[in-house]
Amino acid sequence: MLDHYRAFGRYNRWANGRLYDAAAGLDDASYRADRGAFFKSLHGTFNHLLVTDRIWLKRFTGTGDAPSQLDAILHDDFAGLRAAREAEDMRILGFVDGLDEAKLAGIIKFRRVSTPEEFEEPLMPMLAHWFNHQTHHRGQAHAILTGLTGKAPELDLLFYQRLAARSAA
Repeated sequence: MLDHYRAFGRYNRWANGRLYDAAAGLDDASYRADRGAFFKSLHGTFNHLLVTDRIWLKRFTGTGDAPSQLDAILHDDFAGLRAAREAEDMRILGFVDGLDEAKLAGIIKFRRVSTPEEFEEPLMPMLAHWFNHQTHHRGQAHAILTGLTGKAPELDLLFYQRLAARSAA
């Protein structure tokens, strides 16, 4: 499972980079337009992904900032948000690369942002949830980009795996 989660860390960084590359060409009004997604705009969706990655990494590692709102705008400008995203993706890679079998078999305790109860969960299902959550909201970002531009970058895991296999060869 270590290789599995490490691969998802790399896929996460790759997919985020492709979305940010595609969004870089948008005008500010389009980038911020309410497109009916959970967090309204591409800007809101990108911020939410950064927010939740920080929340989960704080739960997993005990370090870093954990925003107190799921709709927090951590960076109002695209360039600052992109730089923070790239830094967080490197932090994610550091975390998953630092896992070993004992840590992977561990338990985490955490509180949700929206409710006060405390949870105690095995790490592996929480990692699966975390990576799935990223994919879910990247799908929303992809739909927003498609609606705005008529096209969005390929993000399928299989596509990434094939590219990664070719570059390793």
